[in-house]
Amino acid sequence: MSAVRRLCLVLGDQLSFDLASLAELDAERDAVLMVEVMEEASHVPHHPQKITLIFSAMRHFAEALKARGISVYYVRLDDSENTGSVPAELHRWYSSLQPKEIHLTETGDWRLEHSIKACGLEIQWHSDTRFLCSRGEFSDWAQGKKQLRMEFFYREMRRKSRLLINGDGTPVGGGWNFDAENRKALPRNVRAPYPARFSTDAITQDVITLVRERFSSHYGALENFDYPVTHAEAQSLWEYFLDYGLAGFGDYQDAMASDEPFLFHARISAALNIGLLDLRQLCSDVESAYWSGSIALNAAEGFIRQLIGWREYVRGVYWLKMPDYASGNSFGNSRPLPEFYWTGKTRMNCMSQAIGQSLEYAYAHHIQRLMVTGNFALLAGIAPPQICEWYLAIYMDAFDWVELPNTLGMVMHADGGYLGSKPYCASGQYIKRMSNYCGDCAYKVTESTADNACPFNALYWHFLMRHSDLLRGNQRMGMIYKNLDRMAESKQEALWQRGEMLLARLDAGEMI
Repeated sequence: MSAVRRLCLVLGDQLSFDLASLAELDAERDAVLMVEVMEEASHVPHHPQKITLIFSAMRHFAEALKARGISVYYVRLDDSENTGSVPAELHRWYSSLQPKEIHLTETGDWRLEHSIKACGLEIQWHSDTRFLCSRGEFSDWAQGKKQLRMEFFYREMRRKSRLLINGDGTPVGGGWNFDAENRKALPRNVRAPYPARFSTDAITQDVITLVRERFSSHYGALENFDYPVTHAEAQSLWEYFLDYGLAGFGDYQDAMASDEPFLFHARISAALNIGLLDLRQLCSDVESAYWSGSIALNAAEGFIRQLIGWREYVRGVYWLKMPDYASGNSFGNSRPLPEFYWTGKTRMNCMSQAIGQSLEYAYAHHIQRLMVTGNFALLAGIAPPQICEWYLAIYMDAFDWVELPNTLGMVMHADGGYLGSKPYCASGQYIKRMSNYCGDCAYKVTESTADNACPFNALYWHFLMRHSDLLRGNQRMGMIYKNLDRMAESKQEALWQRGEMLLARLDAGEMI
């Protein structure tokens, strides 16, 4: 075995040819190490399709590196000498190869990075340049601020990237944010494009067989896996969205519809998060589509805001506040996650639709996550660690750096308002306005206290009542509490009692 100068560990969400730790790789003297390990596949019960995506994409990336003449040491999950964790595998291969240097790009998970740093090996760490804002830059921006605001951070990222910026430094269209134009419900006569599909090759079939054998107890369907697992396939999915989805994304990105899991969404977040697509190129393509006149400004700005605004912002908050951030529970929630989050068996059609498609495709878009499954968890007082684990496990694109701030901070408001200025709570009326779910529901969204009333309605007011001391002083909640105060005491009492009954049924494990 020839001597190795530099050993570069590449993780399952770092499948980029321009990864910082690979930048100076010498094919003759250096080598890449990639490992499939049980600890990363099972520290939460990841959706079988998510495990399939990562393992298959890793194996394809390893083959692509080999085709470029790079030595790759690849450990499969079922290899007999596999030690089961990233630090242990790093130790094993360090002992075997005796490299002069070990190189690694920053991870996306504080738990994993901490365990690697604690493993006793000297490692040269590289900043993850796939992101627009480094950890240090975000920390500098946040310094001295009692509360952060994504909008102000987003403006800095726009200035830095020069995306949709006029020559004089002002934003194209005269405004930084056109979110108000991104909230239309889907009209009955508008049809979403047919989703792009990808067939599975021999490598992916082998992974599917492995996942079926080793992770049969994990929730979620496996048989309909059809996600891109190579850079070329991910690019094809992206180009399909540019041609058929982006124009409608601006108006309907918040819309929901029964049996329409994808609508005008790109479905590229998983590919982006594991390195199959490049952030800067995506933003450039969207900006070019706007300048060419093929899409409206609200579509271009809305998509770019998701990438260089919110996505970069939550990563910054994660690395700024971990590990203490993960223990946030400002409302003191302790209720266990209902079983129907893992099965989809509920009489609430909106929840059944969002959870059902999540189990089938490992996918739901941001409003389904925030205002349906997340909204219910917030109103019901679910313990933050349990709902955070669910999101991390069930979604294809969920990695700790992006999942935890979105769930604990934005969905559950468990960080006390550090990430977002108010809880994103709503009654069933919001779901009715943004979807057609309510028409096929066993409950009546027009009712609040009757036996067949939409559970979201009473739970919404119950949430506001029980957390009045914490929320009444929030200036963005003032109008809501004025509406509550104007209600007759009898109506308030009826809402409280209906909410108490629904929560008692949850505690008893009864179907809702």
